[in-house]
Amino acid sequence: MSDDAQLIDQALLGHTEAFGQLVLKYQDRLFNTVFHVAGHAEDARDIVQEAFVQAFLKLDSFQRHSAFYTWLYRIAFNTAITHRRRQRPTVSMDQLRETNRVEPADDEDDPAETLDRKQRCGQVRQAIGQLPADHRAVLVLREIDGCDYQMISAILDLPIGTVRSRLHRARLQLRELLKGMLAKERVGD
Repeated sequence: MSDDAQLIDQALLGHTEAFGQLVLKYQDRLFNTVFHVAGHAEDARDIVQEAFVQAFLKLDSFQRHSAFYTWLYRIAFNTAITHRRRQRPTVSMDQLRETNRVEPADDEDDPAETLDRKQRCGQVRQAIGQLPADHRAVLVLREIDGCDYQMISAILDLPIGTVRSRLHRARLQLRELLKGMLAKERVGD
């Protein structure tokens, strides 16, 4: 029996500290993935917290056909999508700060390279944020979280063929968005 299965069994028996261990085990990984979907750290924290609460409340319905984190990711992604639908498109100062945050400079980088890298990262994050939620979720899971097609299929409850086609379309859309941003940048120079 896996560690997760033992912790789940203990949590189902009323030992909340066992579920707390699951939270500690998966919270950082889940936050990183949700952050790329939500695009805002505060929203990602809220979504992750809500996902863990829902997982705790629905733990008895976990059928163990997939890994616990796969089930948890599915809850988190559904929560993130619901959260995004409820939100009005606004840009907060926090979001601008996170999108354009200064990354630590490498001793060997000159300031121009550091600035250029920071701008490119910001453009990629902005472009990912413009993708439709279903394409963004597949792209983030594959390219940022490193999930294989099988895992993405399980997390999003989609056939593998759908995962592949959405990923292909997401990459094409991302490429076009980035081309548009670069074209605007050149015109502005």
